[in-house]
Amino acid sequence: MPTYAYACKDCGHAFDIVQSFSDSSLTSCPECQGTLRKKFNSVGVVFKGSGFYRTDSRDTKGSTVSAAPAASSTPAPAAAPAASAPAAAAS
Repeated sequence: MPTYAYACKDCGHAFDIVQSFSDSSLTSCPECQGTLRKKFNSVGVVFKGSGFYRTDSRDTKGSTVSAAPAASSTPAPAAAPAASAPAAAAS
């Protein structure tokens, strides 16, 4: 669950509280019952590098760029075994 920072507009009391996304924002200061405001901080995620694209995290199945054709995985049919020559009669 995320931690939210609040500050009182009247007395200046500042505090952090852990709340669920579905919980409503606090409106009254626990110290003086004054009006609270939610403080916003900078984002904790920073993307650095040459670039990020929407295809970076997708698998290549739906890719429009095709790779070199792969060799066929089905083996070639085996040659039929040669007919056995009749065994030479032993003398």
